[in-house]
Amino acid sequence: MRAPIKKIFTLDPFEKKEERQIHQVQNLIWGEWTKELKENEEILDPVSGEIFLRVPNTTDFSEYIKNFDKCPKSGLHNPIKNPERYLMLGEVSRNASRILKEKSVEQYFCKLIQRVMPKSKGQCLGEVEVTRVFLENFSGDNVRFLARSFSNPGNYLGQETSGYRWPFGSVCIIAPFNFPLEIPVLQVMGALFMGNRPLVKVDSKVSVVFEQFLRLLIHCGLPASDVDFINCKGEVMGELIKRSKNQIRLLQFTGSKEVAQRLSLETFGKIKIEDAGFDWKIIGPDYDPKWAKHVAWQCDEDAYNASGQKCSAQSFLFVHKNWEKDLLPRLKELASKRKLENLDVGPILTWTNQQIIEHIDCLLTIPGSKILFGGKKLLNNTIPPIYGSFQPTALEIPIDKILGDNFKKITKEVFGPFQIIVVYEDKNMQIVKKTLENISQNLTAAVVSNDVLFQQEILASTVNGTTYSGMKARTTGAPQNHWFGPSGDPRSAGIGTPEAIISTWSSHREIIKDVGPL
Repeated sequence: MRAPIKKIFTLDPFEKKEERQIHQVQNLIWGEWTKELKENEEILDPVSGEIFLRVPNTTDFSEYIKNFDKCPKSGLHNPIKNPERYLMLGEVSRNASRILKEKSVEQYFCKLIQRVMPKSKGQCLGEVEVTRVFLENFSGDNVRFLARSFSNPGNYLGQETSGYRWPFGSVCIIAPFNFPLEIPVLQVMGALFMGNRPLVKVDSKVSVVFEQFLRLLIHCGLPASDVDFINCKGEVMGELIKRSKNQIRLLQFTGSKEVAQRLSLETFGKIKIEDAGFDWKIIGPDYDPKWAKHVAWQCDEDAYNASGQKCSAQSFLFVHKNWEKDLLPRLKELASKRKLENLDVGPILTWTNQQIIEHIDCLLTIPGSKILFGGKKLLNNTIPPIYGSFQPTALEIPIDKILGDNFKKITKEVFGPFQIIVVYEDKNMQIVKKTLENISQNLTAAVVSNDVLFQQEILASTVNGTTYSGMKARTTGAPQNHWFGPSGDPRSAGIGTPEAIISTWSSHREIIKDVGPL
């Protein structure tokens, strides 16, 4: 690493094993990094099982609550107040994207992500690239363009009505473990762009990644007091939100549906949610052998990259009978090639092997269900038992058994390398559409077909917020070049695009100017 970069970061993920030191993660509160840390949680390296990090186990959050009152409802800036901050944040984005483009910094974050959320180098690099391109997109004037207003003529001379995008003020962001750089950075920057001041909580297992990036943002000109960063257990964060629910103007949560529902009640609905997704893909009837290799590859990528630990991972695959004999053997072959050595498959951070086995056993009680491939633990590894380590697995369930009493257990999301496969025929289309209607999470989906009439039939009757259509359709994608988020819920949060930032991090304000004459 070059000397200037060493001044920014406090951790070297490239250290040789015999030289590694346990890194202390710090909180940031009103521009100051915490020095005295009374209690810490020790985080294990998910691959080796060694203690890698110490993360603050914060229990006293009174100062964080006080800071909510330091930002007014009108925000740190808005179209009328402190508009120079739009330009400042554009410059911060430009500086950060420029540094992130340096090979040494790109590799730094790639390696750091891989240490805490083990996935292939390509997957880690993709996360860094998405973050960099997002920052490039919102450099210079593009931040102030997010706050573009409009006006309409009034009823008479001297009257004019103007619509503005207005911040909420003090906000809170809770980010998950699976994208430790991309998700918190995109949401935090979106919140800042619109004039809000966020308190950020990232899953403690991976929070070091955002801590280091926050140091980079401050180095690039972000006022250190613009963001508070806390590390604590989930129940502590829940108590913080409970005690300050009247001060937090908006909570943006990315994570499990169950937690999202509890927080929605706790905040009286002042929440924007990107919850976990039981995401479906449907392979249409227009089988084409020229496309078979690509379709199989994309299905494997969507289901098993990052060991299936993506909110956009393919969880439910409907395969038309025309594709069955060609596609299913290809999927089995591709899954068998995934190895722990290059992290094509790796540790599962929120499910243990026992939980996965119990879920599979439960599904196998459904008449006609069977394991197509996988179904066993990974062998010969040092992954600590608090994490899962499982083969890429697919379970086939008969089309006539997916509705009714079985539906709830079939659609339980497994945050790991696991998917349900259902073979269907034209006569089963009503069952397929009824199943899609009943799935409560509406994040991503894919309609793999070049048959326009089939595309229309599926797209017209579904609501998933990010839906890919066509023979190259996928369920996982890059949210810096399109809207990413769920649909069908007024609490839906978006990420990545100007529309996503505007709808998530600002509200509409109308000012009617009425100056006369008398």
